[in-house]
Amino acid sequence: MDSKIETLATVKVNRHDDTYKIVDLLNRTLKTEDLMFGLALDEKDKEQMVFTIYRT
Repeated sequence: MDSKIETLATVKVNRHDDTYKIVDLLNRTLKTEDLMFGLALDEKDKEQMVFTIYRT
């Protein structure tokens, strides 16, 4: 099984407690379109989050 994940876009956004809800909704809604969304805390600035869009 050879699965490749391609990064389509990445952006830094201000940290907000509810941002994960948007990422969860996008993942559940668009998984049939071979899209996946990620959210991580920026390692250098803890007040920023990194939002990433992937094609699976």
